Amino acid sequence: MIDSHCHLAGDEFEADLPAVVERARRAGLTGALVILAAQDDAELARWQRVRALWPETRAAVGVHPHQAGLFAADPLDAARLVERRLDELAAVRAIGEIGLDYHYDFAPPDVQQAVFRAQLGVARARGLPVVIHTREAEADTLRILAENGSVDTTGVIHCFTGDAAAAGRMLATGYFVSIPGIVSFPKSESLRDAVRQVPADRLLVETDSPYLAPVPFRGRRNEPAHVVRVAEAVAGVRSMEMAALEALVGANFSRLFRP
Repeated sequence: MIDSHCHLAGDEFEADLPAVVERARRAGLTGALVILAAQDDAELARWQRVRALWPETRAAVGVHPHQAGLFAADPLDAARLVERRLDELAAVRAIGEIGLDYHYDFAPPDVQQAVFRAQLGVARARGLPVVIHTREAEADTLRILAENGSVDTTGVIHCFTGDAAAAGRMLATGYFVSIPGIVSFPKSESLRDAVRQVPADRLLVETDSPYLAPVPFRGRRNEPAHVVRVAEAVAGVRSMEMAALEALVGANFSRLFRP
């Protein structure tokens, strides 16, 4: 089993990281994609500890839209920073998470869009997939992906929580769709409808740890071991055996991120 998106190098796990890794292994995880903030030196240092404890992990590095305002004066500085991190860090397999978030007012939309475009340029130049964050910004996200040649990049729409119509629009980009623990929430029937229509070869599952813990851990800190609960919910929705779902998302992860 693979957790395709977690923040295991965050300070939320600093105190008990060895136990978190051990629980992930006991749960049957063979790896995870750890998301790193390109501008956060402390998080990048903690990544070295994650790798030492769990060598099978891989990483993505980028400037999240919440931090796009740091690069308002020159959005290309975000791209240059990501380029440096790609050269410095071991086991990075993607750029992300990057994208747009209009739910919070941490950076103006035009700044977020410029920083997003700059990092898509790095992905094209490096031939790397991207991990997309989009919240209340679907139209602009899809427009920018189209403008920047989604045929020239590949990636995943992380933490997809929309309905079937939104899934169709996202899938039209050719990207993968990653399902979080929200799929297990009682009131998430529209998301479960969407999960039923995702093509088998473009489906991933994630925890987004430490956020969005699935049932029965809802309300607590999430962690990679809980991706098994997410996978169980997805397997149930798709009427699949758990072993088949595990094999499917593992193969999809390997095809996208080439770990």
